[in-house]
Amino acid sequence: MSYQIVFFDIDGTLLNTEHIIPSSTVHAVQQLKKNGVHVAIATGRSPYHLQAVAQQLEIDSFVSFNGSYTVHQGRLVHHTPLASQTLDRLEMYAGQNNHPMVFLSADSCYANTENHPYVLESFDFLKLPSPDYRQKYWQEKPIYQAFLYCNETEERPYLENYREVSYVRWHPQVLDILPPQGSKARGIEAMLRHLGMTASDAVAFGDGLNDKEMLSFVGMGVAMGNAHEELKPLADMVTQHVNEDGIHHGLKQLGLI
Repeated sequence: MSYQIVFFDIDGTLLNTEHIIPSSTVHAVQQLKKNGVHVAIATGRSPYHLQAVAQQLEIDSFVSFNGSYTVHQGRLVHHTPLASQTLDRLEMYAGQNNHPMVFLSADSCYANTENHPYVLESFDFLKLPSPDYRQKYWQEKPIYQAFLYCNETEERPYLENYREVSYVRWHPQVLDILPPQGSKARGIEAMLRHLGMTASDAVAFGDGLNDKEMLSFVGMGVAMGNAHEELKPLADMVTQHVNEDGIHHGLKQLGLI
């Protein structure tokens, strides 16, 4: 089948374990574009935390915040902010349990606790600067994603009592807080609709648990060789490890480059 667009996750997919883009991936993406295939990013990252990768690969379309904020060639085509009243309730409960939070708008992010070690560790894990402290930032701007800092043994009360949001764990100490039914698939669906395409026209590469819906939704879901073991059964194909030219290998197997 001739696919028209390819979506790439960032961490563990475009970026290898050294947090750099392999040269084989850069060349593969360049060739993909030369072949007339649309290229987009689909990530849990914010628009400002994906820019270095997007600029290096010269990609101007993306699904960010795990589907809550979608941009095609610089134009916003879909956005779903979290409800302020929900964030108010969540922050109050998290505060009672000494669980810090980070709130992310379309142009910035702030923590509600200063220099908390879990916050510092998680942003260091992503090789991103840690957010500054700002009280009640969710009251100032629309928030598209929040980070809730608790471990797996502490997450159950949130999942059971605050069901008006979606949760995705991406770090031992961090849960993503997303709008209801939030997923990369919803953002991809919005971009495809904008482009006049269908899910069968799309390919997606991913490696994490927040890629489950995306790989199941598109016409060809590709899991990286380093993907979480729960993700691989949902993929149509498993390529090589990100450190072993996984993107290039997968695109070659699909006949796209």
